[in-house]
Amino acid sequence: MKLGLSENLSTLVARRWKAAKDGGHLVFSPTQLSIITTGGIPQTVTQNLTSLGPLKYQLRFCPALAMKPQDSKNNTSAQPKPKKVDPFENPSPDLLIASFPPRDPTHALILNKFPVIPDHFILSTRAWKAQTDILETADLAATHECLRAWGDKSASSQNRPDSSSTSTDRLFAFFNSGEESGASQSHRHIQFLPVEAMRSSAGDSWKPLIDFVTSQPRNRSTFQSHPSLPFTHFALPLPPNPAPETLHSIYTTLYRAAVGAVQGLDPRDGLPSVADHGPSAISYNLAMTLETMMIVPRRSETAHVPVDVSAAGDIADPGLVSLNGTILAGTLMVKAEAEWDVLRAQPDVLGRILRDVGVPGPGHASL
Repeated sequence: MKLGLSENLSTLVARRWKAAKDGGHLVFSPTQLSIITTGGIPQTVTQNLTSLGPLKYQLRFCPALAMKPQDSKNNTSAQPKPKKVDPFENPSPDLLIASFPPRDPTHALILNKFPVIPDHFILSTRAWKAQTDILETADLAATHECLRAWGDKSASSQNRPDSSSTSTDRLFAFFNSGEESGASQSHRHIQFLPVEAMRSSAGDSWKPLIDFVTSQPRNRSTFQSHPSLPFTHFALPLPPNPAPETLHSIYTTLYRAAVGAVQGLDPRDGLPSVADHGPSAISYNLAMTLETMMIVPRRSETAHVPVDVSAAGDIADPGLVSLNGTILAGTLMVKAEAEWDVLRAQPDVLGRILRDVGVPGPGHASL
């Protein structure tokens, strides 16, 4: 699936992002950043990790998150909720980057209206399709084409406007599906973050989690994984220039493994049979780079940080953090200074959070 763009994708996104920001059409919220090492790793695991190096997570403090309306599942108000606006049905021309394929568009590229990372953009289906349905071959083909086109220098990249993002090479794509995945919209969409925009304030001590996982050997398993992560996860390499059907086959294999993990099955004993279309049987996050596809089954959208509620001020739900597919990039966002302080002072809390939102990995159930 070709995007049919007249310029390099990273150049186009940077130009449109700057124009939208300068024009007040998107609201960029800067974050404070700290790098912490994943805590809560059992001693039996750490003894085998001496050659692997520390697993580092970005912790981002974004006070603007506390001001966003919360769609709480525990809302007991008698007032009917207003109908939620679909931002992808008729996207604002100021946020729309492109529609493709050119002759009969099935997908659109749209700037995220409330970014905390520069050049954050979204791939959505033009027609309404459910976020909770299994991804189709066309969705994965479009995602891969965006990943490929981001680093493609064949399109003109001259006179690139100034941008907070410096990446022209790599994108991190993620998809949130299901009630416990951290998905914020029901219209099907996949999100993209430039790796260098995430790394720009983190330095060389951090790299995306998906890269860290896939640097490990597969051993006896079909899948790549990292023993220090407290949630069950599965990753597979992508071949160069994969056919759309190959992408869908890899996705289906990962999805079946995730369903099996929720059912308590070991993938070495075989993968469960699942439908390859329609509603997903589980909540999960999917991540993708040009080199790798990775999935993590989810059992909760939120987890709790032990904060002093009396010192939290007027922050709603102090200590409650919501996680989406950026956990596979190695990033966690918090809205309150109390949460920020606790996680920096007690990194082991991060291990418990990651375990609680996923399916505990081997050796991590007692964190």
